[in-house]
Amino acid sequence: MALDQIDVEENEKNMSFFDHISELRSHIVRSLIAVIIGAILAFVFNDFVMNILIFGPRSKDFFTYKLLRTIHIDMNPDLFKFTIINTDVTGQFIMGLMIAFVVGLIAAFPYIIFEFWRFFKPALKPSEQKKTSGIILISSGLFATGVLFGYFLLAPVSLFFMASYSISDQISNTWTIQSYISFMSMLTVATGLIFELPLVMYFMAKLGLITSAFLKKYRRYAILAIIVIAAIVTPPDVGSQILVSIPLLLLFEVGVIITKRVEKNAKRES
Repeated sequence: MALDQIDVEENEKNMSFFDHISELRSHIVRSLIAVIIGAILAFVFNDFVMNILIFGPRSKDFFTYKLLRTIHIDMNPDLFKFTIINTDVTGQFIMGLMIAFVVGLIAAFPYIIFEFWRFFKPALKPSEQKKTSGIILISSGLFATGVLFGYFLLAPVSLFFMASYSISDQISNTWTIQSYISFMSMLTVATGLIFELPLVMYFMAKLGLITSAFLKKYRRYAILAIIVIAAIVTPPDVGSQILVSIPLLLLFEVGVIITKRVEKNAKRES
């Protein structure tokens, strides 16, 4: 065993519970600072964040609508007009802060993962450190894919359904800014977190909490759970729920494959 590894293990043994808490707190503080920096930048460039990003799906020039028109699917925003209003004195300011925080959180996500990996790194063996170093990139990639999926596909489709659906032509859609921002945040951030499913399954397999046999046996219950999750994080329309369910089912199957590989590696090392 290398001398530096012996020193790391000795330091780990000498650290008390409160030492670990203090160390964790420092990583959390640095993560929060990263989020705050991202939020400040988002607040400074508020015009771009609001008019280009947040209200992007309201424009007929939005990337998704252009793409769909190339395959002869017309989802013209002019067909589902809606008005966004503010009903609180401090509503726009509070929503500006909330949007800045959400954008800061998304932007700082890779760094947050990096900080938590640094916290657990001393407890890992050198071989494990090498294997887990790629988790930062993988986790960030999964999260970014989920956010982009929610923003460019799920959000436009959901907006189209919610704004074009009507129980009477005498009712016009007038949404509050709070409702619209919460809607967009839920579809992007929540989808990004949900796309971390294969990584969660990897760690559960490493800890022995799940096995490939277990996943195969209860696959039907997992499918049911995925459908329920999709129904929770999406508006009450079948199209949006299917759009979320399909990639989640694929991610689950990827997780099953990953679990099998973890088991094979464990047998090889034993």
